[in-house]
Amino acid sequence: VQLQASGGGLVQPGGSLTLSCAVSGFPVDDDAIGWFRQAPGKEREAVSYISTAGSSSLYYHDSVKGRFTISRDRSKNAILLRMDSLKPEDTAVYYCARARGLLGRRWVLEDMYDAWGQGTLVTVSS
Repeated sequence: VQLQASGGGLVQPGGSLTLSCAVSGFPVDDDAIGWFRQAPGKEREAVSYISTAGSSSLYYHDSVKGRFTISRDRSKNAILLRMDSLKPEDTAVYYCARARGLLGRRWVLEDMYDAWGQGTLVTVSS
């Protein structure tokens, strides 16, 4: 099982980026995936979550609701995180992780994930 996050970069405030979490070792339809981020000097926090294809549950941190969209790209066996209206406070290293089953409200808990990708850095600055 491997997850690989990519797509980070430098973007101006108000801009957009799409992160990709490429999955290998299992079909992206079959497992729930979460996105987390860690800003400099802060603890890692949960950003978004997508359940299995059969459950279709989506969750977002309050600070990104209406700006971020999580989705599944079956052609690439990947989970995407579309980020619009980016703010300087969105600057962080972003990680994706595979959940231990369907999490519901526990989606924010790091211990509920058993495989992590390396991070991709997103910098929002003018």
